[in-house]
Amino acid sequence: MAGIRQEKMAELIRRDLSVIFQRQASVWFGGMFISVTQVRMAPDLGLAKVYLSFMAVPDKQIALAAVRQEGWRVRKELGAKIGKQVRIVPDLNFYLDDSLDYYEAIDQALKK
Repeated sequence: MAGIRQEKMAELIRRDLSVIFQRQASVWFGGMFISVTQVRMAPDLGLAKVYLSFMAVPDKQIALAAVRQEGWRVRKELGAKIGKQVRIVPDLNFYLDDSLDYYEAIDQALKK
């Protein structure tokens, strides 16, 4: 169960990462549409698990690998945005959010 502090920090990071991906995706990731669906924080606020959703991308694993490769740049940009609000800019671990694919599979199964 996440504490109030973890939830506030997760929401702050989610909002700022969404803006970063919106503005920098054309430069860093070749124009991919990346949305941040969820952020989960470790209890010590030193690690953030960031769940990403990719739209109109043929291979999501390759897109996720590209984001992980440029993760240092994303963390640096995040630090510039929230550096005055937090003591430590957390490490970012990126994961693929497959909840939309799961929803579509259930929807297709129910239509049969």
